[in-house]
Amino acid sequence: MEWIKIAFQIVIAVSIFNVWIIRFGKPTSWRGGTAKSMKEEFEAYGLPLWFMKLIGFLKLTLASLLIAGIFAPVLIKPAAIGMAVLMLGAIAMHIKVKDSLIKSFPAFSFLVLSLILIFA
Repeated sequence: MEWIKIAFQIVIAVSIFNVWIIRFGKPTSWRGGTAKSMKEEFEAYGLPLWFMKLIGFLKLTLASLLIAGIFAPVLIKPAAIGMAVLMLGAIAMHIKVKDSLIKSFPAFSFLVLSLILIFA
């Protein structure tokens, strides 16, 4: 079970780094509304630029803590709880702009993986 938890931590963290660093200004099929970048996505949700920066900081910090948790397991649960809360928010924003359910798939997947890390 320990290796599975580590795999979940890595999957969540690498995905967050990918979205918030590598693909930040690029279009993806998962972006909310008709957004082509992270900034446009937050605009589609009706959220201010400062909030995008805050969420990005929190997600990257929590992703880093999930990686650090491989070596310091005490970090896993708080990081997974924070990530689960942020993923609930992401799902709520997709619902707010009436996205198809498939656009919420990554957030839902990371929510499930975070819940497993919390309760496993």
